[in-house]
Formats: sequence, C-alpha cells, structure tokens
Amino acid sequence: MNQNHPDVALLTESRYAASAAPEEDWYLNNILLDDHYLQKSLNEIGLSSVRVDWARKDIDWSGYKCAVFRTTWDYFERIDEFTSWLGMVQNKTILLNDASLVRWNLDKHYLADLKKLGIPVVETEFIEKGSVIDLDQLLEENGREEGIIKPCISGAARHTYRFSHKNATEIQPLIDKLLVNESFLFQPFIEDVVKTGEDTLMVIDGCFTHAVRKVAKAGDFRVQDDHGGTVHRYSPSKEQIELAERTMAGCNPVPGYGRVDMVRDNEGRWVVMELELIEPELWLRHHPPAAKNFARAIERVVA
Repeated sequence: MNQNHPDVALLTESRYAASAAPEEDWYLNNILLDDHYLQKSLNEIGLSSVRVDWARKDIDWSGYKCAVFRTTWDYFERIDEFTSWLGMVQNKTILLNDASLVRWNLDKHYLADLKKLGIPVVETEFIEKGSVIDLDQLLEENGREEGIIKPCISGAARHTYRFSHKNATEIQPLIDKLLVNESFLFQPFIEDVVKTGEDTLMVIDGCFTHAVRKVAKAGDFRVQDDHGGTVHRYSPSKEQIELAERTMAGCNPVPGYGRVDMVRDNEGRWVVMELELIEPELWLRHHPPAAKNFARAIERVVA
C-alpha cells in the first residue's frame, strides 16, 4: 500500500464532496464541520482520512484500511447502484458499519426484527409492493383518526404523508402509483412529534455519547431540517439511554456507531421510531468530544 494513501475513507456523495462551502450554504458547512471534528480526532490517534464520494468510479477501495459511512444521503434514490457497489466494496476494505448491517438497515422491515427482540417500536403495519389498499379503510380497521404512511426504503421524509379521512382521497392516487414498485409502512400519527419533537440519541461502541431533540416547524410534522425542522441540544432520561443502548446491542453484528430516534407514543411509552446505522447525522458539532469516541471505534475496527 502507498504509505501516503489515507487510512480511512469517509463516505459522502457528489452533492457534499466539496472540501469548502460558501458561508451561506449552512447545510454543507454543517456537514464539513462534523467531518472536521472526526478527521481531527482520527489524526490525533495516527489515522489519516479523506472524504470520498462513494459512487466515484476511479477509486481503488483496497487502498483504504476502512471506509466509514457518513453522508451517503442519496443511497435510497440509487438503491440498485448502491447495493451493487456495497457488494463490491465489502470485498475490498473494511466497512463501518458492516455491510450486513447496512443491508438490513436499508429497509424499514427491520422494525419488525427489533420488535421480535423485545425492543418497543412504533406500532407498524407493512404494506407490501403490489398491494392494493384503501387509506380510509386502513384508518378504520386500525381505529385511527390519523396515520403516517411512508416507503420502507427512504430517507429525508421522502413520500412521507400524514393523512386522515379529510385528505385520504387526495393522497390515495400517489400511494397507489408508488405501491406498484415499492413497499410502504403504516403507523399511527404520534401526537408527541408535533407537541414535543423527536429525540435522537447517538451510540458509539455500544455507549451513549450525546443527544439532540428535533422539532418540526409550525404547521408541519416532519422534523428534518430539509423541511424546516430545528435541532436542539437535549439531555435524555436514563430510560431513554437504556433503550438506545439496548436497541444497538440487539443488532447482529453490534454496530460501531449509530443513532436511535425515539418518541413517546400515544400511550406515553418511549418507542423507537427509527434506527440509523447507514449514514446517520451525528451532530458532532453539538458535542465535539463524541468525535474522539467515534475515532477510537474506527481505530479498533482498523486494528
């Protein structure tokens, strides 16, 4: 191996591959700041790193000791290309997280697996590809006034709809068309999402490091900053930390890092909304010491 070759590839995508951003581009600046803290921590323990677009065709992945998923936020829009790339690169270098975890976490059917492990998750009904459903009937059968429907493979709230009997007929044609090619899931609308927000706990090497609370903008239910949501520092309860660590420990293999998004359901229980193991935003800029934990997790995998 060329001794000048970086040790670690921090995987991003073409939209975010630049090494600098205009001051007004807050989105890319946030990404670069998080990666700056991680790269600084890696450098302090003797590991060099470089940010790399996962889809570049000119990369010799065997030159890296490890490739770490960071901001590959287009994977669900290029799912066939991404899974093909994943099959190739797992034979060239070590991946963090492991390729088997990435494949499992790609599809939100993983929520059913977590439930089997005794992890409390948002009540979820899967609607498989090719199904024919009636949204009004779906609400009636589940005794719900409102529901959420979204794709099993998705991100950034793509095709995520909040619906009731008032707007079901408006959304129905969209879901009918999408169900031809992809599976969806139906969940009750969680009131606490708009009342309080969604809590996100970061877990690195099995241990909780820090948390944030994501809050939707007024009149919306989507907490992602892509849709106007805001992020706030948050101190979780012991119950939340226990749930986050238990959720990560239930995965096989155990992830090196990840994020557990949770809410209080309509019965007041803490439940897992999503488990992010592929390309979780970790908000290291809100808690820079966690970058050191992350760097050490990468070091252990490389070693």
